[in-house]
Amino acid sequence: MKVKQISVFLENTTGRLAEVTKTIAEAGINLRAISIADTADFGILRMIVDKPDRAMKVLKESEFTAKLTDVIGIVLNDKPGGLLTVMEIFNRDGVNIEYLYSSLIKEDESVVIIFKVEDIEHGLGIVEKAGLEAIASF
Repeated sequence: MKVKQISVFLENTTGRLAEVTKTIAEAGINLRAISIADTADFGILRMIVDKPDRAMKVLKESEFTAKLTDVIGIVLNDKPGGLLTVMEIFNRDGVNIEYLYSSLIKEDESVVIIFKVEDIEHGLGIVEKAGLEAIASF
């Protein structure tokens, strides 16, 4: 199962991140996971939300540059070595991880880790073969 991730390209200026979060909050959209990477001039905000299609619409209406990407969300036990299990499986089966980040939600001693992999179909196949729990939304 694939998860829809939104990437928003932001100028690295004071208040720009606040504008994005205000835009999605006012539209009644809830954040599920979030990550930001920056350089001197710009940042890339990556987020998983409960209503990705609506989020894309309101972000574009507010003139943000945003892109929708498929990623893999894997439910893991929140304990030492939980992430290592997936890392070893992906390493063994040649899955190239471009980046990953964690969700904001923790329930029942588990956490969702978001993976952007080079070949999503290959990655999903490996996840399924290994019996890991992939989700489409949360």
